[in-house]
Amino acid sequence: MGEQPIFTTRAHVFQIDPNTKKNWMPASKQAVTVSYFYDVTRNSYRIISVDGAKVIINSTITPNMTFTKTSQKFGQWADSRANTVFGLGFSSEQQLTKFAEKFQEVKEAAKIAKDKTQEKIETSSDHSQASSVNGTDDEKASHTSPANTHLKSENDKLKIALTQSAANVKKWEIELQTLRESNARLTTALQESAASVEQWKRQFSICRDENDRLRNKIDELEEQCSEINREKEKNTQLKRRIEELEAELREKETELKDLRKQSEIIPQLMSECEYVSEKLEAAERDNQNLEDKVRSLKTDIEESKYRQRHLKVELKSFLEVLDGKIDDLHDFRRGLSKLGTDN
Repeated sequence: MGEQPIFTTRAHVFQIDPNTKKNWMPASKQAVTVSYFYDVTRNSYRIISVDGAKVIINSTITPNMTFTKTSQKFGQWADSRANTVFGLGFSSEQQLTKFAEKFQEVKEAAKIAKDKTQEKIETSSDHSQASSVNGTDDEKASHTSPANTHLKSENDKLKIALTQSAANVKKWEIELQTLRESNARLTTALQESAASVEQWKRQFSICRDENDRLRNKIDELEEQCSEINREKEKNTQLKRRIEELEAELREKETELKDLRKQSEIIPQLMSECEYVSEKLEAAERDNQNLEDKVRSLKTDIEESKYRQRHLKVELKSFLEVLDGKIDDLHDFRRGLSKLGTDN
């Protein structure tokens, strides 16, 4: 019972301009689903297409309709009930050919159904007329012959058949009302589905913005990583400088030891001893300055190592948050894909 899809394809839908009757106006922004439906109850065929929550084609096929191919990928037909001309643009010539063949097949089926309906109406009309004539003859004859008795019996049978036909008509009216209610429920469900799709689109837009924000954050972290690399390079340079200063310090200490030995070996040379003492004091001052520089460089290295560890902790924390966001995004895409499959 009800309507059932018997053929489905995708095409761009157009309608003729009602003012000029020449130009085509697009009824859909992109290719949409176009389907043939067969109504078992009414024994009729329709072409239906829906774009979101909007019905853009609702055309009942009649025997006098004709589908015309105007190009390799475009075809059209006129619907006098809708007072318009529908046009379909397909992605290939094969799709257009299949649609046209199905149109001709449905058209022939609609013609056969119409002929059967007309025969039923004519048969019912003949039975009604025969019933009326037989009733008049019964009144005139007043049971004067066996033939009249037989006619009365036939008349009663026809009345019973007429009553059953009326009951069937009432049953069909009830089924029609049921189908209309079902159609209304389907329309409501379609609108709710469209609203749900809009909600998913909004959520997808939010997730896309969040993804852009995360990408920007990743760029910032990459910049920070570059800064860490620069700090590492600076630390390497500082280490080399410290090694050079330590080597220079060892040379100064060796020189200091030599000067002290000379001062012990040659005590009689007071002038040279004073000179050596002054040189020793200068060397000690230089040594102190070098030690101060070494301590300063070691302090810089410790601070650099602390900043490096702090940046690594922040990077690790952000990567954990980023992994969680990526997992949420994957779950959302799977939910979106599942919704698309259900629709």
